[in-house]
Amino acid sequence: MRVKLTNALERVLRVFLEDPSADRYGYDLMKAAKLPSGTLYPMLARLQGEGLATSAWEPARADAGGRPPRRFYRLTGEGVRVARLELAQAALDSANSTSGRRPTTSRPVPGRAR
Repeated sequence: MRVKLTNALERVLRVFLEDPSADRYGYDLMKAAKLPSGTLYPMLARLQGEGLATSAWEPARADAGGRPPRRFYRLTGEGVRVARLELAQAALDSANSTSGRRPTTSRPVPGRAR
């Protein structure tokens, strides 16, 4: 599976990969990735739709002080695998472009059939 690795998605994936087993809630992800909610939440929905992330609501807590329950997100096993591969490929592409060499692997061109 391939994802379109935008700068925003790269930042979110890096946050998730800091600790792949940790549950991250939306506001925490927004702060860590430095993204607005209008960018983050559609991205999380796409990751979930592609089976790369899951989410769950935290149980209601009596000591929450009126704060609504948080929704926690986590990459799936496949999501961790895809994130690591995409970030590694992006690093390779970046290294190749700065050295003037052509990339050693071909990546699909959006909108073009193979």
